[in-house]
Amino acid sequence: MSALAHELPRAAINARLVALISSAAVAFGVFLSGFVINEPAPYELYMVGLIAISALFGLRISRTLAPLVVLLVLFNIGGMISMSQMSDLMSTPLYLAVSLFLAFTAVFFAAITEMQPSLYPVIFRTYVAAAVATALLGILGYFHAVPGAEMFTKYDRAAGAFQDPNVFGPFLVLPGIYLLYRLLTGNLSKMPLYIVPLLVIVGGIFFSFSRGAWGLFGVSAILLTGTLFLQSASGSFRLRIAIMSIAAFLLLAIALLVALQIPTVAELFTVRAQLVQDYDGARLGRFARYSIGFLLAMESPLGIGPLVFGQIYGEDTHNIWLKALLDYGWLGFAAYFTLIVWTLAAGFRVLFRKRPWQPFTVCAYIVLVGHVALGSIIDTDHWRHFYMLLGLVWGGIALEARHIRWRARSCEGSAHQIGARRRALDSTK
Repeated sequence: MSALAHELPRAAINARLVALISSAAVAFGVFLSGFVINEPAPYELYMVGLIAISALFGLRISRTLAPLVVLLVLFNIGGMISMSQMSDLMSTPLYLAVSLFLAFTAVFFAAITEMQPSLYPVIFRTYVAAAVATALLGILGYFHAVPGAEMFTKYDRAAGAFQDPNVFGPFLVLPGIYLLYRLLTGNLSKMPLYIVPLLVIVGGIFFSFSRGAWGLFGVSAILLTGTLFLQSASGSFRLRIAIMSIAAFLLLAIALLVALQIPTVAELFTVRAQLVQDYDGARLGRFARYSIGFLLAMESPLGIGPLVFGQIYGEDTHNIWLKALLDYGWLGFAAYFTLIVWTLAAGFRVLFRKRPWQPFTVCAYIVLVGHVALGSIIDTDHWRHFYMLLGLVWGGIALEARHIRWRARSCEGSAHQIGARRRALDSTK
């Protein structure tokens, strides 16, 4: 008995130690996702090792996650078939290897959050830290605040520790929405803890001058507010949401007006705020390439090969649906379309169910919806944070399925106990 008493605390300590190590390992990977200046980035190198080690030490893929795995694999098989249509492979094998790796990261984040739901707050807090760090770099670079800071800009726009402002801006949206969620629902005494990093992140989004990021953050903020209204039947809570939303809007509006007092900022903002740019409506601009690409895709069911469209027309498709058709063929498109529809439908089913992980899945789902819409005007197939979003949403879907199974077993057990008691009572009569 004494040996067992000594063994139990040791086992508990070991389990706690394993949980801390796994949390730290995942957190470090999430933090690295905010620094992708060169490829392969440290994020890729680290995550390859982390996924491999996790697989060796018991990372389990549940049956709920099977559709995610199958559809992502089919998507990449479509890319491999499409590659077979190329006469010169160039760097295509590496491109598809990155696609497959990113697919694995989505499965990893889904599986790890299903196994250990306590990782959700760890992931989100680390994501916020990474976003604040890279946003500060982008803002410092935009204003040339320190020597050498210009490396964190591109096309006179803030890019942070990213290669492209159009990826940098959307990367910041999830942590921004999460902080807004905490601002709207959290303790009033902790407001400064949310306001300061939120202003830094929104500043990074603004100075990226990415129209997609602006729209993504705005739409996500509206969807978040609407979701919170629908979730609660409390009049006082809804009133608080309304007041806090107005206050947040006024704060951001004041910050925008202050920023626009700087002539260079105002000039670039006026240019970027136009809905249609010259490269959109030109003879072979973005919109014209959509129709050209679609006709080409109808003639090429196996695809034309990854990145070939950009080599022919000088610019990539800038449309994830068209890119799926051309770079991954009809098989890849069907798999990607099915994956998105399945994710949005299954995610919506669990959106309003009160669970410990609900705040995180709500934020991830809302931002994922925005990314799906954004994919109509830009390629998102190699955005690292997009696959992280996908994994976080599927983690919530898998957790809900597990919760339902647990409740069903509990009800069956209770019914069995009641039946046994009745039979025991009947036997005594």
